[in-house]
Amino acid sequence: MLLAFSETKMTTPTASKRSLLLIRALGIFALSCFTKGQKNTTLIFTKENTVRNCSCSADIQDCDYSLANLMCTCQTVLSFALEQPCYHGHLTIWFTDTSTLSLLLNFTLVQDLKLSLCSTNTLPAEYLAIWGLRRLRINMEAKHMLPEQSLLIHDGGESESKKKPMSMQKDWQTNMYVSFLDMSLFNKNSSLKSYSIENVASIVNNFPYFSYFKTIPIPSNKSYVVTFIY
Repeated sequence: MLLAFSETKMTTPTASKRSLLLIRALGIFALSCFTKGQKNTTLIFTKENTVRNCSCSADIQDCDYSLANLMCTCQTVLSFALEQPCYHGHLTIWFTDTSTLSLLLNFTLVQDLKLSLCSTNTLPAEYLAIWGLRRLRINMEAKHMLPEQSLLIHDGGESESKKKPMSMQKDWQTNMYVSFLDMSLFNKNSSLKSYSIENVASIVNNFPYFSYFKTIPIPSNKSYVVTFIY
């Protein structure tokens, strides 16, 4: 123990920093070994104009880029490959502005989403449209000293399907869920809120201010549940 202590005192600041990072990584790894059946989560973040797409078997502290690169399996994503129609499982995005976030999320299908603001930037009052969102978590500790907030938007009819006969369960399949996320909510030191409007026959006609819906094909034979998150 004495030898180890004397060697630690002689360690350079850079080596000491690496040692602390490794200890933290080993702690997370040990914790993940005791968690059985845990599925990997997808983490996407932007660092120095580079987008990284990671698969993580353990939770990583928000905005800890070094630990994410160490603990997760990450690869650099080219700009033209940012847009994709859906994300499976849990998705976490660390972001500093809305430009890349729009490419990643706008008009995509995401059921379980966590957004972490990793800067003190003031975000514009613009909306992102997300299909099928069930649960949203946000973290903005970098800007406001608030704990992580969670919002359950809908359960996809799972609770109701247990009470309804099979013939009525098909009604849930005809409903489409779309959420409008107000990005300016990250500027506010307040709690996460939402309200929903059910049985919306036409998004284009009922919400003409969202002109970008006119540029994408939207089925007209569906009934929509529209949620505004602010």
